[in-house]
Amino acid sequence: MTVITEKYVKTRVFKYYSDPGHGWLAVREKDLKVLGIDRTQFTAYSYKRGKTVYLEEDADATKFVKLWTHLTGSRPVFEERFTNKRSPIRSYEGILE
Repeated sequence: MTVITEKYVKTRVFKYYSDPGHGWLAVREKDLKVLGIDRTQFTAYSYKRGKTVYLEEDADATKFVKLWTHLTGSRPVFEERFTNKRSPIRSYEGILE
């Protein structure tokens, strides 16, 4: 099991994807496990693909960021990706499916 260390926190960069209508924070399920949460604790408005979940920006990503900040003592680092088209994330499997 991965332990939350200073090195772990400093090396994690989370991708934030958005299209003209919405945004999602990409988080590995491994990172959720490290924080002691699983994908069933999020809303049906988030998605999953492989071992990554895409947390919708309004509630789920905010919940994750607050928990990450509380448990690590530092805000997560983001790398933003924007498309002017409809994001393919919208066609991924629902997080609760």
